[in-house]
Amino acid sequence: MKDQNILKYLPYAPPFLFVEELLHVDNKGVKGTFTFHAALDFYKGHFKESPVTPGVILTECCAQIGLVCLGIYLNLPSLEKGQGDFGVAMSGCDMEFYLPVMPGEQVIVLSELVYYRFHKLKCRVQMHNKNNEMVCKGVLAGMLKNIPNG
Repeated sequence: MKDQNILKYLPYAPPFLFVEELLHVDNKGVKGTFTFHAALDFYKGHFKESPVTPGVILTECCAQIGLVCLGIYLNLPSLEKGQGDFGVAMSGCDMEFYLPVMPGEQVIVLSELVYYRFHKLKCRVQMHNKNNEMVCKGVLAGMLKNIPNG
């Protein structure tokens, strides 16, 4: 697995990078982690007396690990040849939430390829907490494209 190569092509940077480590990547899916450190800025106002990770951020974490990292992996040969940059746009999202993620928690995201054709990638994703309890699950889709240099 070339996880460092995948991570360098991610179009995100802190504070909006929600990928810590890739544990497994192949053409069928991805498994990765992220720790929601208590110092992250969105905890200051969501909720002020008892902070919890917003669902939109959990969805973004699932998308970055489960959809974008897989898309980069599938396009890695042309990216490594310098045949352009990687572009991504979310095109579909259907998520269900079961448990909160508190400041300081690490999560594991699992992704399973549904299909990849005509630059559209669709995946089933699941997020689990350290007790292997399901936090959320859903289906995410995005348009992925190598953007030629020049």
